[in-house]
Amino acid sequence: MAIWVLGDQLTTAVGPLSRADTDERVLMIEAHDFARRHAYHPHKLALVFSAMRHFRDDLREAGYDVSYHEAESFDDALKSYFEECPGDELTVMKPASYGAADRLTDLVEGHGGSLEVVTNETYLCSEERFDEFAEGNEEFDHESFYRMMRRETGYLMDGEEPIGGEWNLDDQNQKFPGTEYESPDPTRFEPDGITEEVIEWVAEEFDGSYEEYPYGGAWADSEEFFWPVTGDEAEVALESFVDDRLPEFGPYQDAMLDEEWSLNHALLSSSINLGLLHPARVVERVLDAYVERDLPLNSVEGFVRQVIGWREFMRHVYRYDMPDLADANQLEASEDLPEFYWTGETDMACLSDVVESVRERGYSHHIERLMILSNFALTYGVEPRQLNEWFHAAYVDAYHWVTTPNVIEMGMYGSGVFASKPYASSANYIDKMSDHCSGCEYAKTKTVGENACPFNALYWDFLGRNEERLRDNYRMSLVYGHWDDKDTEEREEIAERAGEIRDLAASGDL
Repeated sequence: MAIWVLGDQLTTAVGPLSRADTDERVLMIEAHDFARRHAYHPHKLALVFSAMRHFRDDLREAGYDVSYHEAESFDDALKSYFEECPGDELTVMKPASYGAADRLTDLVEGHGGSLEVVTNETYLCSEERFDEFAEGNEEFDHESFYRMMRRETGYLMDGEEPIGGEWNLDDQNQKFPGTEYESPDPTRFEPDGITEEVIEWVAEEFDGSYEEYPYGGAWADSEEFFWPVTGDEAEVALESFVDDRLPEFGPYQDAMLDEEWSLNHALLSSSINLGLLHPARVVERVLDAYVERDLPLNSVEGFVRQVIGWREFMRHVYRYDMPDLADANQLEASEDLPEFYWTGETDMACLSDVVESVRERGYSHHIERLMILSNFALTYGVEPRQLNEWFHAAYVDAYHWVTTPNVIEMGMYGSGVFASKPYASSANYIDKMSDHCSGCEYAKTKTVGENACPFNALYWDFLGRNEERLRDNYRMSLVYGHWDDKDTEEREEIAERAGEIRDLAASGDL
C-alpha cells in the first residue's frame, strides 16, 4: 500500500499522511507533459517542482519511503512504479480538477493497481456540506455561503451573531491611500540549491512560446524567484503578512498603485493552493492576531471572507458546474485575446503596468485581475475560454479549479451561475482606485475622438451590444438609464470608436 501525494497536496497536517506511520510508502510524480500544455510562467513551474522536491526530502528525513518519479507523463511514471510494486494499492486525496480522479483511476488500473480516492482535506467545506447548502439555496449566492461558513466554523462570531454586528464590512474597504503611500515589503525567500537547480532546468526545458505547442514561458520577463517553497517558508510568509500588512489590508485592498505591486496583500494563495498552508491555519493565525493586537475588524473580516468564503465557494462552484462552466459564454463573445496580455506592449498605462507585473512575477492582486484585466477583456468581447487559459498559464497561484469560476463567471459573466451582474466599468472606476490614469497617454475623461481612453468607449459599446440580455437585470437599471440619455449619433460614434480600439489592439498598436 502507498499514499499518492499530488503536487498540490503537499501536507502532512491533514489527509492520509496525517494518519500514516512514517515508514509507509509514498508515491510522488513529476509529470512534465503537464507543464507543456499551457504557456506557464517560469515562476509557476519552478514553484511547483521545487515545492514537490522539498516536500519529498522532508518526508524522507521524517522516515517515509518516498518513491519519486520524474517522468514525461503520469502513465510513464505509473508504469515504472508498478514494475517495482506490482498490484499495489494506492490512496490519494481527490484531485480538484474536473475528471482527474477518474483519469488517474483508469491509469492505475491499466497498470494492474488499484486506487482509493478519499476526501480532499485541504479545504474547509466538504462536498457533502456544500451540496446540502446548494440544494437549499435557490439564489446560489456567495454571501449566504459565507455566512454559513462563519456560523459553522465559529470564526468572528459572538454566539449566533457576527462580531461587530455586521457580516460584511466591504463598504469600509474601498479607499485609495494616495499616490505617496508605501506598503511594507513582503518577505522574499532566497532560492536554495534545490530551487536554483529547478529554476535552471525550467528555463532550459520549458522555453517554448505562448503561440504553439509545446508551450513555454519565454513570454515572461521574470525577476528573481522569491516564492515560498516549503511549509516552513510559508509559515514565515504568513507571519510577515500578519505582523506587517494585515492591519491596513482592509481599507486599501481594492487600491492599485503603479509602484506598489503587492500593497498589503497576503501573497499566501500560492502556498495555500499547494497545500503548504492549510486555510484553517491561516485564518486562525489571523484571528489570534486580531485578539492579541486589537487589529481593525474590517481588515480581519475582509481577509477571512476571501479565505473561508470566496476561495471555498469557487472550489465548489467549479465542482458543481463543470464541465459546462469551462466553455460557458452566455454573451457570445468571440474576439481573440489581444497579444499585449502576453507582451505588455500597450500605451494603456493600467494594462501595461499590470501585465508587466504578471510577466515579472506571475502575480497581480485580485482587483487588478477583475477590474483591469478581466474588465478590458469583457468589454472588448474576448472569448471567455481564451482569457481563462491566459490566467491559468500566467499566475503562480492559478489552477483550473481556481481560474475557471473566477474568470469565466466573475470576470466574463459567462454563465450567470452566481454573478448577479457583469463587472464592467469605464475609466472612472480605475481613476478612482488607482494612480494609473494620471500618467497615461489616453484621456480618462474622453469617450470618443483622439486619445480617448479605450475603457470608456468599450464600456458603453458593451452595454449597447448586450442590451437585450442585460437591460432587465435590476442591477443594471441605473447604467441603462444613462445609456438611454445618449442619442443615435453618440451611440454610433461610440460603436465606431470601439471598432477602432479592436483594430488597434489586434494590430498591436493600442
